[in-house]
Amino acid sequence: MLLHIQFSPEPIPAALPALSLGSETGAFVEFRGFVRGEEGDHTIGGLVYETYQPMAEREITRIAEALVVDHPVQAVRILHRLGPVPVGEAAICLGVAARHRAEAFAFLASFMDRLKKDVPIWKTDTLPAA
Repeated sequence: MLLHIQFSPEPIPAALPALSLGSETGAFVEFRGFVRGEEGDHTIGGLVYETYQPMAEREITRIAEALVVDHPVQAVRILHRLGPVPVGEAAICLGVAARHRAEAFAFLASFMDRLKKDVPIWKTDTLPAA
């Protein structure tokens, strides 16, 4: 499995090239998580994300390697924003390439559940609503 992890303060591009490994790839699925205009019961203008990057990368790798046993995929790309992310912008983009769509969707759903639970990425602050 090819794994690409990137943390950046830059906005996630609207269009990313699909991960493809040639004639073996039959599916590419992508998930984007956007910042909503509410956190709890408060209106916000955005969120601020921080991470301890070396630990986050190790944990993401560990999770991906564990999940690929049950959900064989060929490649995974994770882009996660750091710093302030305004409402309506993507905080995360996850792309998965696999032979079949079922494997790609199952990996993606399981990965996102584990990422939110186990990876040291924190919402450290909210931005005021405009």
